[in-house]
Amino acid sequence: MSGIILIIFMIAFMYFFMMRPQQKQRKEHQEMVNSLQPGDEVVTIGRLHGVVSEVNASNQTVTIDCEGIYLTFDLNAIARVNRPTAAPASNENSQSESTSESTSETASETSEEVTSESESETKAE
Repeated sequence: MSGIILIIFMIAFMYFFMMRPQQKQRKEHQEMVNSLQPGDEVVTIGRLHGVVSEVNASNQTVTIDCEGIYLTFDLNAIARVNRPTAAPASNENSQSESTSESTSETASETSEEVTSESESETKAE
């Protein structure tokens, strides 16, 4: 009786830790492929980088522009999609803030140097 319970436990363990994550990955990949649009930057399973030129849903193919060379791949050959995000706008603000901070720090260091030079000139006289 305990042998049967052990076998059932092992099958359940294999399902939840091996099969279930693979099904989840397959579902996420299918959703990614279904959302492909011309202009998306993609990477194929062969690590070829390019821009989607055309998606043919009836043939399950995608045409990728790789620096002027158009290649046709099966939709399953797409490993990942690199979509631009709106985050660079916030990065520009943080970069301008850090630039203004470094400028103010440089200005304060320069004023300290001038003050120390004038003090040393006063002592020398």
